[in-house]
Amino acid sequence: MFAKIDVNGDGAADLYTWLKAEQPGTGETSDVAWNFEKFLVNASGEVVQRFGPTVSPEEISEQLSGLLD
Repeated sequence: MFAKIDVNGDGAADLYTWLKAEQPGTGETSDVAWNFEKFLVNASGEVVQRFGPTVSPEEISEQLSGLLD
């Protein structure tokens, strides 16, 4: 958990390969653009939404609270 991992390319960690397959994002590639990109996963393990690095946690709170109800 504390070691550096790859999130893109052939050596990408399995978790990120799965997250990107479930929510490929927009644009030409599903690559994670920057380290503050976020994935919202519900209690059933489904990737609900992907958020770009400029989206703040506060902006996500609406979707998050809906999943917790």
